[in-house]
Amino acid sequence: MKSDDLILAFFPCTRFETKVFLWYRGENYGQRNWDDLKKLEKSMEMHDELNKMYLLLCKLSIIAIKRSLRLVIENPYMQPHYLTLFWCLKPAIIDKDRTLNGDYYKKPTQYWFIGFKPKNNLVFEPIEEVEQRIITKEHDKVQRSMIHPQYANRFIRQYLIDEKQDFSQKIGELLNGTDQRTNDNL
Repeated sequence: MKSDDLILAFFPCTRFETKVFLWYRGENYGQRNWDDLKKLEKSMEMHDELNKMYLLLCKLSIIAIKRSLRLVIENPYMQPHYLTLFWCLKPAIIDKDRTLNGDYYKKPTQYWFIGFKPKNNLVFEPIEEVEQRIITKEHDKVQRSMIHPQYANRFIRQYLIDEKQDFSQKIGELLNGTDQRTNDNL
């Protein structure tokens, strides 16, 4: 890996997001008939998982900083959110409505940029209409986490690539895995 490479980390949110706090407190609807012993055991198990995820996230970030790598971490944006409450790093971008940039879901999302600052490029193309989906009606976890290619394209051009670069060529390389640096490392 080279210092001009970029890591996009879609880090699991299952222990950081808002609803999980109900599980930690034993107040999730699914726990309504549980006794205190079962709630305490589940809470310890989930806190252990939270700790493991938090340590992995911190280790990934530390490696990126020490090796001067560029890292973008994506996670849902809701309040309260474990990372916005307790992590020493703050998100550089909070996108409260991804449909405005051509995604399927409104899905508020926050992005941490480590080792570099996001660009602030303007994308002057019209957004193609995308059939909006409602996250709570989608039961397939894979489908819920999908990003529309238009949103990905605009995000790359708006925040990750220098304005001077040939956008269409660079985006094609990034999205198709044909970036020459990637091929050289295979």
